[in-house]
Amino acid sequence: MMLRNMFRGLSIISSSTKSMIYNNTPRSFSMLLNKPQLLNPFIKSFSNQKRLLTINQMIRNNRFTRPEKEKKYRCKELEGAPMRRGTVLKVMIMKPKKPNSAQRKVAKVKLSSGKIILAYIPGEGHNLQEHHTVFVRGAVVRDLVGMKYKIIRGKGDAQPVVGRVSARSKYGVKKPKKA
Repeated sequence: MMLRNMFRGLSIISSSTKSMIYNNTPRSFSMLLNKPQLLNPFIKSFSNQKRLLTINQMIRNNRFTRPEKEKKYRCKELEGAPMRRGTVLKVMIMKPKKPNSAQRKVAKVKLSSGKIILAYIPGEGHNLQEHHTVFVRGAVVRDLVGMKYKIIRGKGDAQPVVGRVSARSKYGVKKPKKA
């Protein structure tokens, strides 16, 4: 501690006194006298560069806050909404990827936000044609590449699936009346 205080005060001492101290100190201390930046008590190692704090240290000491990440939507065309209304531009057929073989019914839909997407028409059979109004929800169709939307059956001009008994809520079918 006393030695550190002695080195701190060297900037005030005249050059003749410095040379006297320099000649009477061991070789390792004389190296320190030639490089005053090494005597800085805030630098813990003998490097010429000051160490910067890491981001985690700055967060820990409340000097820095991480910027909030933007929320990523799986279905960005819906813009955070649970569903969107759209108009059917074209009804087409797509083939699923490798292990499966079928002809999946798909509609090109222009959403109310102005974006054009491809949406899968679930269930057996449909009544959709060009200019029909449909509601689209976000849902991945696993065997159709790039298909991230499904048309909601039973809403708008998309009629419910005819003759459906099980899983009726997915296809917009009302509960059958008992006779």
